[in-house]
Amino acid sequence: MIPMVDLKTQYHTLKTEIDRAVLDAIESTQFILGPNVSAFEQETAAYLDAKHAISCASGTDALQLAILAAGIKAGDEVITTPFTFIATAEAICYAGATPVFVDIDPKTFNIDPALIEAAITPRTKAIIPVHLFGQPADMAPIKALCLKHQLVLIEDCAQSFGAAINGTMTGTVGSLGCFSFFPSKNLGCYGDGGLVTCATDELAEQIKVLRNHGSRIRYHHSVIGYNSRLDDIQAAILRVKLKRIDEFNAGRRRVAHLYSELLGDIVTVPHEDGTGTHVYHQYTVLTDRRDLIMAKLSEKQISSAVYYPIPLHKQDVFADAYAGLTLPVAEDVASRCMSLPVYPEMPEESVRQVAQTIREALVG
Repeated sequence: MIPMVDLKTQYHTLKTEIDRAVLDAIESTQFILGPNVSAFEQETAAYLDAKHAISCASGTDALQLAILAAGIKAGDEVITTPFTFIATAEAICYAGATPVFVDIDPKTFNIDPALIEAAITPRTKAIIPVHLFGQPADMAPIKALCLKHQLVLIEDCAQSFGAAINGTMTGTVGSLGCFSFFPSKNLGCYGDGGLVTCATDELAEQIKVLRNHGSRIRYHHSVIGYNSRLDDIQAAILRVKLKRIDEFNAGRRRVAHLYSELLGDIVTVPHEDGTGTHVYHQYTVLTDRRDLIMAKLSEKQISSAVYYPIPLHKQDVFADAYAGLTLPVAEDVASRCMSLPVYPEMPEESVRQVAQTIREALVG
């Protein structure tokens, strides 16, 4: 059996250090906004070279809090990609705003900067590019558009912790960056967790207030806030893993580059042009024979998955509102994409077994 991700192997590699960190956190009995939370925020800000890093309860919460801190409200429009997990659009809707979907680049699967300006209206307040699968979006033209039209730039970095664009970490290009620490992420905890990077003191203060019931001082509430705090135990786990994130991402890149070497002649492998450092949260290929490949992999007890089979504008929840919208690249990619197992500890033998099984399915 080859899984999509092997969290147990990673845990056993770090078991002594994680167990000690968790037990120390329990012994301290400081479970909510405790010392591990503040230490993790400081360490993450330093790693990312971010002015502020404020933790919260999940990646979805990170997006929601960032959107609210940016002042986005009912009647506003936010431009984003249709080819992502639904949380990106959900968070826009939570604020009462409207997602405006722009088609994707056929190579990177990220929002196509060349198509964004045509979607800007007087109601547009922000752009949320997603660094999908760990591939950094093309941020220079997107940031230029935000400056030109006075829009807030919010990065969805749920899948890109440690990815960089010309040496600048994702999450530090825009005004706000939103991260997820879901267990399977490049940097994952053992439950839900999230974080928002902030370019200004004002935004950081707003996020801190919003995540903690709208309160700066205990029992004094200035706005309607939320209960969205990272548990100290999860922060303790993340502090252990943060020290190894570059090693983990290098492991993912090792696996991905071997896949590309072995499969590049029979499927469309992920694009790398040297501008951004892809950290391969997922290793996603394109093929016209997806069902055949997935069936063959399943026969050999090799996992595979489709992220994402239905673009957001075609989801039932959005189908009526976007009934007339056609986004041909996103729709084509969704019909042909599939993701293969990728994790830092994946043995070369397993990578070769996956690739050989795909070759057998396609070329015999």
